[in-house]
Amino acid sequence: MTRETSPPRQDRDDLIALLDAADRLPGAEELRSRSYDLLDAAPRTSVVVDVGCGAGRAVAELAEREVKAVGVDLSERMIAVARGRWPGADFRPAGAYELPLREGSVDGYRADKLFHELAEPERALAEARRVLKPGGRIVLVGQDWDTLVVDSDDPALTRTIVHGRADLVAAPRAARQYRNLLLDAGFGDVTVEVRTGVFTGPAMLPMITGLAEAACSSGAVTRRQADHWIAEQQARTEADRFFVALPVFMAAATAR
Repeated sequence: MTRETSPPRQDRDDLIALLDAADRLPGAEELRSRSYDLLDAAPRTSVVVDVGCGAGRAVAELAEREVKAVGVDLSERMIAVARGRWPGADFRPAGAYELPLREGSVDGYRADKLFHELAEPERALAEARRVLKPGGRIVLVGQDWDTLVVDSDDPALTRTIVHGRADLVAAPRAARQYRNLLLDAGFGDVTVEVRTGVFTGPAMLPMITGLAEAACSSGAVTRRQADHWIAEQQARTEADRFFVALPVFMAAATAR
C-alpha cells in the first residue's frame, strides 16, 4: 500500500494556500529558476513533465521560457485550480507511479516538494525513466524534514517538535537520499546542490507554528509545551529575533 493518496478537499485547499505562501518566500523564485536551468530544456522543442504540479506555477513559468510543459497531480482539485489559473496549459490528473505519458516521450522530468510524500520513491523513478527519452534530464527538489534550524530558548523541545513533525511525513529524509535513489534507478551524471533559505521575518511564523501544532496532534509534545514554544517564537518575531534556516536539496541527473 502506498501513501500516494489525495487528501480531502479542505485539506487540499489548505495545502494550496500553503504552497502559494511558499512560492512567495524570499528566494523561492530563484530556486525554481535554477531547477528549470538544470532541466536544460531547449525552447520550442523540449517537452517537460512537472510531477506533483500543484496549482501549476512551474508549468506557467516553463511556458514563459517557450518550453512545452505538462503538469501532473494526483488531486483533481489541484488540477482544477491549475486550469483555472493558467488557461490553455496542459494539466492532467495522475499520480507519480502511473504517468499519462508514452514511453520516451519527454525531455525533462521535474518534481518539487513531492518525493517526501511517496512511500515508494523507487517506483516513481522507474516511471520517470520510462517516460524520459535517453539523455533526458530529471530534477528533484525538496527539503529534508529532519534538517530544519530554528533558534529557540529550548533546543531540546525544538528538536522534539521538528522530529515529531517529520515523523508524520511518508519519507521525511527523501531529499538526502536523492543521489543514491537516482543512482540506484540507473540515472547518470548525478549532481546535488543545497540552497539554504534564511528567514528572520514573520513570513515563516505560520509554518513554524504549524510544526508545533502537528507535533502536538501526534502526541510528540504536550499542548502546554506546544503553546509555550509557539509563544516564544511569536515573541521573537515581535522583537526581531526570529531565526529559521531551511536547506533545500536539488538533485539533477541524466537518463541513460
